[in-house]
Amino acid sequence: MDHVKPAEVLEAIIGAGADKAALGIRQMLVKGFLAGAILACATTLAFTATQQTSLGVVGALIFPVGFVIIILLGLELVTGSFALIPLAVLERKASFRRMLANFGWVILGHLLGCALYAVLYGLTITKMGTDLSHPLVHTLITTSEAKTLGYKAMGLSGLGLVLIKAVLCNWMVTLGAVMAFTSRSTAGKIIAMWLPILIFFAQGFEHAVVNMFVIPAGMLLGAKVSLTDWWMWNQLPVLAGNLLGGVTLTGLGLYFSLKKKASPAASTGSPVETGEGRFIPAPASRAGESV
Repeated sequence: MDHVKPAEVLEAIIGAGADKAALGIRQMLVKGFLAGAILACATTLAFTATQQTSLGVVGALIFPVGFVIIILLGLELVTGSFALIPLAVLERKASFRRMLANFGWVILGHLLGCALYAVLYGLTITKMGTDLSHPLVHTLITTSEAKTLGYKAMGLSGLGLVLIKAVLCNWMVTLGAVMAFTSRSTAGKIIAMWLPILIFFAQGFEHAVVNMFVIPAGMLLGAKVSLTDWWMWNQLPVLAGNLLGGVTLTGLGLYFSLKKKASPAASTGSPVETGEGRFIPAPASRAGESV
């Protein structure tokens, strides 16, 4: 059967989280770099589709192509890891220190990948800086300002709003990462991943890696946004909200709903009653097995 049972999915994502935590620095940087650039490319594709059709939902239908490429190639997307690695830590298959190391190095890789694509794409749509008439120039500038100065104008309410939108965003993004484990076929994985990613992008929620491209790209093209505006009013609260949403709504939500508890008999070694008046010995626990 192509479909994978939810309990098996849980064990698979815990294992994937452990594997991610065990990556070396070079792997984390390069995989994060590639993922950031690919997601940035998918973002400009979605913006282009929206501009051409005047329908935001068309861009949302297209955007998940970047996420699919990242997952199928086994690259590192920190927002997806926000749900997977904490479960590996909870199961003692990865250390807290290794989790933080993964997050830090992958985020740095994202920033570098998004920055490179922002420069190259900016040179492309401005014809090497000589023409600012391309419609995507205006889109990137206004989006960059809306994602920073728009929240800044609201004060503390703006910080609360951006945090909420980040939590909702990564609830869907981490579900996309988990859904990749629900099928054994490539086609099944693609369809399963596509759905939650479409949901987040269509509703304008806040994704940290997308913003690592959109905001700096707008700044390079002339958006009146400072580094402080970028990090204080968007990037840091969005990272915090993405982490919170990924850990709680997806990671722990699935963990506590799907994790099977060992029976008292299995944990104590007591015999198990068969229901027919007979007893059979309880199976012995394997060394290192979680109970």
